[in-house]
Amino acid sequence: MKYELVMGLEVHVELATESKLFCSCSAKFGADANEHVCPACCGMPGLPAVLNRRAIELAIAAGIVTNCEISRYTTFDKKNYFYPDLPTGYQITQLFNPICTNGHIDIETQEGKKSIRIKQIHVEEDAGKLVHDTASGTSLVDYNRASVPLVEVVSMPDFRSADEVIAYLEKLRALLTFAGVSDCRMQEGSMRADINISVREAGAEELGTRAEIKNMNSLKAIARAIEFETQRHIDALETGCEVLVQETHRWDDNRGESFSMREKENATDYRYFPNPDVMPVNIDEGWIERVRASLPELAHEKLERYTSELGLPEYDSRILTSSKRLSDIFDEIMRHCDSPKEASNWLIVELMNVIKTDGKSVEDVSVDGRKIARLIKLIEDKVINRGQAKKVFFEIYSKDADPDAYVKDHGLAMLSDEGAIRSAAEKALLENPKSAAEYRAGNEKVVGFLFGKVMRETGGKADPSVVSSVLKELLS
Repeated sequence: MKYELVMGLEVHVELATESKLFCSCSAKFGADANEHVCPACCGMPGLPAVLNRRAIELAIAAGIVTNCEISRYTTFDKKNYFYPDLPTGYQITQLFNPICTNGHIDIETQEGKKSIRIKQIHVEEDAGKLVHDTASGTSLVDYNRASVPLVEVVSMPDFRSADEVIAYLEKLRALLTFAGVSDCRMQEGSMRADINISVREAGAEELGTRAEIKNMNSLKAIARAIEFETQRHIDALETGCEVLVQETHRWDDNRGESFSMREKENATDYRYFPNPDVMPVNIDEGWIERVRASLPELAHEKLERYTSELGLPEYDSRILTSSKRLSDIFDEIMRHCDSPKEASNWLIVELMNVIKTDGKSVEDVSVDGRKIARLIKLIEDKVINRGQAKKVFFEIYSKDADPDAYVKDHGLAMLSDEGAIRSAAEKALLENPKSAAEYRAGNEKVVGFLFGKVMRETGGKADPSVVSSVLKELLS
C-alpha cells in the first residue's frame, strides 16, 4: 500500500529587539542565569505589562516578507498552563486576532517549485529555561529568556517530504535574517520548529493521526526525525503493533528516536481568554508602509543584483546570499573595490576554509571588508602575489591586521626583478636536471614542480608571471 506524508510547521522565531516584550530587561542571549530578570518577567503580581513597540514593527516586517495580510486591529490573549519555566502560569500570546494571516512562502526542491501557505503569524512571549543537573538530580530555572519577544509562524499542512520542510525553513530563515527580524540562530534557540506529522493512505482526504515533534533546532535532526516518525506511522498502520494517538513527542538525536511526552493538547486545554492587561494595537496603513520602506535588500533581491548587475555566476551568488553576514561582508568589499568575482572567490574559498578550520559559523565572523578590498587592490597592483596574499588574508581574519602595514613589516612585497628570478630559476634547473630533461622530452607537467622550486628559492615572493616566462625561456 502507498502512503502520503502530511506535515505542518509551527516555527518560533525570537525577535531582534534590545529588550523583552513587556519590560525593559535585556533580551540578549548568553548572559549568566537570571541576570536579565525583573519582578515583571519573573511573574510577580501587580506589575503592568508594557508592550514593546519594536516587537510589533518586526512582526509587521515578518508578515510583509512572507506575503501575509497585516491585521489593522490585533489583540493579546492569555494561554494558561503550568510549568516551572512559566512564572506567571500563563503565556501572553495571540489567538483571536493575530497580527498576520493568509501568507505564503515559495520554495524550490528537486521536485520543482511549490507554494507553502501560512495560516498566521502571531506575537507571543517566550518561556524561561529549565537547566537539569544530573549530578544532583535537580532542575534549576533560568528566567533570562522569559518574556523575550518572538513570533510563531504557523503553516498549513502543505508539506509532503523532508526536503520541502528543509527548503521552507532555509527560505524562512533567509527572509527573516535579511529583513532584520531575527538572527535565526538555531543553535541558540532563536529559531526552533515544531513539526506536526501524520501519514495517510495515498489518495485519502482525511488526515491521519497527528504527532507533534517539539522544539527542533537543527535541520539535520529535523530530517532524521521526519524519516523516523514517518516509518513509525507506516509500521503502525501496516502491522497494528502500535495504536497511534494524538500526542507530543521529544526527539533524541543521539539515539535517533522520538519518545512520547504527553497527549497533544487542544486549544480548549489552554483556556484561552483575552488579556485585559494589554491594550489592543491599531495598525494603520502609514505604519505598515513605513516598515516596508525601512526593509533592507532581501536575499532574493541581492541574488538578482549580484548576477545581473555584478555579473557573478549564479553559483557564487547563491552561496553569498545563503548568509546575511556573508553578503554584508561582500557588499562592504564592493563599496571599496570593483572586482566582484575576485571578492567572491576570497569569501567563498579562503574565508570558508579558515572558518571551517576554526570550527566557527559564518554568522560569528567579524572581518573588515575594507581591508579585504585593499588586499585585492595590492594583488591587482602586483605589490604582492597570490600566495603571499593568503598569509595577509589570514592575518586580516584572525588579528584584524592592516594589509599595507603587514606587507611592509614582514617584507612580503613581490619580487619582480627578472635578474634575481632568473638566477633562482637557473639554480632550480641545475639542481633538478632530470625534471628539466623530462620537460624537454615533452612532459610539460613537470614545469609546475620547477615553478615551485623557484618560488621556494625566492621565499614565495616572486612574480608568478615572470617566473613562468623565465622558466620557459631557459627550458627551451
